[in-house]
Amino acid sequence: MRARGSLLLVLLLPVLMAADAPVRPAPRVPDDVQLVRDVVYGKGGTRDLKLDIVRPKESSASPMPVIVFVHGGGWSGGAKEGAAWALIPFARRGYFCATIEYRLSGEAPWPAQIEDCKCAIRFLRAKAAEYGIDPKRIGVWGSSAGGHLVAMLGTAGDVKGFEGKGGWPDQSSRVQAVCDWFGPADLTWAVPRERERPRGAAGNAVVSLLGGPGPDLMEKARLASPITYVTPDDPPFLIMHGDKDPLVPISQSRQFRDALQKAKVEVKLQMVDGAGHGFGGPVQVKMVMDFFDRHLKAKPEEEPAAADQPVL
Repeated sequence: MRARGSLLLVLLLPVLMAADAPVRPAPRVPDDVQLVRDVVYGKGGTRDLKLDIVRPKESSASPMPVIVFVHGGGWSGGAKEGAAWALIPFARRGYFCATIEYRLSGEAPWPAQIEDCKCAIRFLRAKAAEYGIDPKRIGVWGSSAGGHLVAMLGTAGDVKGFEGKGGWPDQSSRVQAVCDWFGPADLTWAVPRERERPRGAAGNAVVSLLGGPGPDLMEKARLASPITYVTPDDPPFLIMHGDKDPLVPISQSRQFRDALQKAKVEVKLQMVDGAGHGFGGPVQVKMVMDFFDRHLKAKPEEEPAAADQPVL
């Protein structure tokens, strides 16, 4: 039953990970997993921010590693609820998982989104003893706009200007591993130059994220780009991107990979043959599991066998 349940969740991942995926009916939560909805983790402006927890029902003898998922949706849509089901196989593997909400661009412009994500990391660290988690082993995973935000968590972990005032200021917002699924790394790519229009849906989403057009839009885009903050002390990255992505070109991930490699940060870029803006088959999910196992487990497993996708 456990294997069958995990397989069903893996088959649902292409829907759950698509940037514009709606919240759909989900399978029953297995008996060995606990799902806790709408835990308040901080403040976004004047309102509460919430996350959902997916964790093993049985208490762990040692502090659990953590995986935080950040949803996509062009920074203007999407919801935390759908991704909870994708995290069930990870909870069954011994991870404490959370999927978080953040203020969308229609509510607040940048940097509200990264401030909220950082607040969630600080909250989990503050609650480490209560939740039985290891504050030194926190990984993040996101798709599309969520990929951009987790990449920012990885490269801008020490940028104080992005901490915000959501709560838990005595805690660090740095993370120890990042899995970025087809997120844009350099937002200046999508920003219109003089007398140009935004570059399609991605350009419109970036302009909305940054508060609308203006003379300083290019600089705002640069300061909102993960590639801007790459330094040698960044955590390891797994980047995955479809080679037929019509919204965020795979060149974004190649450039990001190159910048991380130049800084001597551990990074692997996995191209998914034939995939557009959204994927999630068993090969890709196993790569994510192997990546987090290697970097977040107390006793890392052996290096995984090479996946049947070309590595760039």
